[in-house]
Formats: sequence, structure tokens, C-alpha cells
Amino acid sequence: MYLNKIKIERILSWGKDYDEEKLGEMINRRIRVGKIAIKDVKMRTFITEDASRNEMVQHVYDITYGTVRPGIDTIVIIDDSIVRGTTLKQSIIKMLARLQPKKILILSSAPQIRYPDCYGIDMSKMGDFIAFNAAVEILKDRGQEHLLHELWQQCKDLKAQNLLHTENLVQKIYKSSTSTEIANKIAEMITPKDLGIPVQVIFQSIEDLHKACPNNLGDWYFTGNYPTPGGNRVVNQAFMNYMEGKNERGY
Repeated sequence: MYLNKIKIERILSWGKDYDEEKLGEMINRRIRVGKIAIKDVKMRTFITEDASRNEMVQHVYDITYGTVRPGIDTIVIIDDSIVRGTTLKQSIIKMLARLQPKKILILSSAPQIRYPDCYGIDMSKMGDFIAFNAAVEILKDRGQEHLLHELWQQCKDLKAQNLLHTENLVQKIYKSSTSTEIANKIAEMITPKDLGIPVQVIFQSIEDLHKACPNNLGDWYFTGNYPTPGGNRVVNQAFMNYMEGKNERGY
């Protein structure tokens, strides 16, 4: 619909300055869509144990050559969500780079997954979330790493008072960065060194997600606004585990 609108605007702007060839070229413009990355559906990396995951992602995808014009085309790929970023960095981006596109643009239909889940999906380790790691890296870049230690102490104080469930302290880590800054840092983190091709990541906004799914407004993975006090306890414990180097669940 957008492309047709542009076609009409361009044709009207010509007035009478067109011929059959020029008009035909404009009318026949199409959005180029191709099956570039092919996934072996028998191999699921998300549910694979951490020890074998990195090796496995190397073998899950194959690529179609001859579709992308080197140095001319931008590849736009759509992902349902970006949790760890492992598959993108270890497999997909390297693979797409072989086609030598002008740019690689990654669109996530889910907002940035920033917080653990404890209601059925086993995502409970802060260190697994690339959005969290990106926020931490931004703090380090700005010389504000002390904020992490201050929040760690606040979590320990709440736990000592049996009040770990009263507040999601991890939300404070994200307040000093915009969503765009975190997205740019994520793009930097998932881009292999010496790739030589720009990589950009764009996430769905929480507001537009609610518009798209008006009857399903659970958004605690993205906002940290848990529906029960137990969620606050899990995220605070997960952060404490991260700071203490414990590779274990927050519940």
C-alpha cells in the first residue's frame, strides 16, 4: 500500500512528461522479498543447553546465493524477538555478510526483552538478556558502573528485611539510557569484529505492541511491571545472582 501510494505521487508529479517505458518501469516496481536464510526446523537452538548452543547455531541455517546485489541491496530481516542475540552474532549476521549487502537491518517484532519471566517461560538469568548486557555496557562506557553496585546493595538490604518482593530495582538500570541507545549498543554487540558491513537493530515499541495486541497486555518481560510481587522478587534475585557470578535461576 505504501509503495502504491509512492507510485501514484511520482506519476502525478510528472504531469505529461512520461512515455510508455518510464510509466511501465514505475508501475512494475515491486518490494523484493526472497528466502535468503533457511532454517532447519528440526534443530532448535533456544531450548538447547548453553554448553552446546554456540556450536549448534553454526549448523542450523543455510543461505541462498544470487538474490542480493553486492554493495547495492540492504537486507532487512524480521525476527520475532531477540533474547540472547547468540544466533544473530554466531550465525545469521556472518552468513548474510557473505552476500556483501550494503547494510543489514534487523527488525524485532517484540520490544527489548529486559527482565526475567517466572510464569511459564524459563528466562530467569539476567546475564542471558542482551538488552540487559547492553544497558550495563552503556553504564560502563559512561563511568557509571558504581550504580550497579549500589543497586546490588539495595537488593541485599531488601532481602535482609524480607522485602525483596516490594520493588523492581532493576528498572533503575535502564532509566539512564533510551531505547534507541540500547538498540544501537545491541547492534554493536552482535556485530562480529571486522565485518565491514553496517548492522542496525530496530525494536517494536511497547506502545505499538499494545496497539497490535489490545487484548493481551502482559508486558513485564519488556517493562518490568510484574503482575504479582513474586515477579519483583525473581528479578531482584536474578540481578543479585548476576552480580555475584552465580549461573542459576532467580527462583
